[in-house]
Amino acid sequence: MFVQETSRKIPVRGEYDVIVAGGGVAGVAAALSARRAGARVLLIEKSYLIGGLATSGLVTVYLPLCDGMGQQVSFGIAEELLRVSVAHGHEDMDACAWLDENGDREVRKNTRFQTQFNANVCAIAYEQLLLKEGVEILYGTSVCAAVVEDDAVKALITENKSGREAYTAKSFVDATGDADVCHLAGDATQLFTQGNVAAYWYYEYFQKEYALHQLGFADIPDKYKTPERKAKDTRKRYGGLDGKELTELTCFSHGEILKDFLSKGGVDKDHALCTVATTPQVRMTRRLDGKYTLCDEEVRTFFDDSVGMISNWRKKGPVYEIPFRCLYGNLKNLLACGRCISVTDDMWDITRVIPVCAVTGQAAGLAAALTDDIHALDIRVLQENLRKAGVKLHVDEL
Repeated sequence: MFVQETSRKIPVRGEYDVIVAGGGVAGVAAALSARRAGARVLLIEKSYLIGGLATSGLVTVYLPLCDGMGQQVSFGIAEELLRVSVAHGHEDMDACAWLDENGDREVRKNTRFQTQFNANVCAIAYEQLLLKEGVEILYGTSVCAAVVEDDAVKALITENKSGREAYTAKSFVDATGDADVCHLAGDATQLFTQGNVAAYWYYEYFQKEYALHQLGFADIPDKYKTPERKAKDTRKRYGGLDGKELTELTCFSHGEILKDFLSKGGVDKDHALCTVATTPQVRMTRRLDGKYTLCDEEVRTFFDDSVGMISNWRKKGPVYEIPFRCLYGNLKNLLACGRCISVTDDMWDITRVIPVCAVTGQAAGLAAALTDDIHALDIRVLQENLRKAGVKLHVDEL
């Protein structure tokens, strides 16, 4: 059964050089990068808090910028946002040896360049940084359609308290985490076939301690499981792209959080349920099927179009260059960054985290500011500008 929506003209409420959809860490990095390149930038965010899963989702661990062996590999805005996240203090994982340029080199070899931040302080700090740089933010706004002509996105149709509106730009960046804009614009996408297990983190004050409880956790790729382990894993899986399914996951998560909290007693002045996630903690849903799909076996592989480097947050040693071709598909003015870049399912588990979101966001935002035809962009121009912004592009530069 279907209903027919009445055809209507939608007012254009703004014209920009670059529009970034999604205000998570990838979107913040993209918006900052584009704005610093001189573009007029609009950042569209469906909630009323910057940071995405990192803040609203309480995934408050800024995972490593280093290879686990004393060598930093991710630079530029990735490092800047880590520093901003703990500028007013950290919750855990003191990264002092890394934050101090004269920090102990031996300590760096034994501790990773990572930290745990306060979600609310971080969100407001990111918001203030964006506003200071001149990025326009539009909160409470969902992208619900894309206007595409001649293999290019012309406008995004949004909906918020003002109703349906249109915003136009020369270039667009999909930082939604779910490749929503790529999907709506008709670019090629792929789904995460393994599915997400339920995760429901929360903050509690108990016995004079304020702590993050990580109930449920991110799964590992099926590639690394034995047949026996796969057979025994009967946990429900969530695709993360269906409204009713996400509601079911949210209600289940709330119930598990309350049960865990009450197992230590009720509410009093020494026991409080402080914060629950306001966005479902699904890590991998839908991604761009781009010009190149990066694999987890391409450790230290040289790519002539690299736009930055990342480490493997799960283990020490591996370093990956990120090809620019992972950030775009068939549409000439639409780029992806963060959790929806073009990678295999196995690599997805490595690239879905905060540092990678920042690295790819910086590259996508800069490219969007430089051109409205990604396919014709001289990669050397993009790389030169990334280097000027402090980014190292190749393993041999470390």
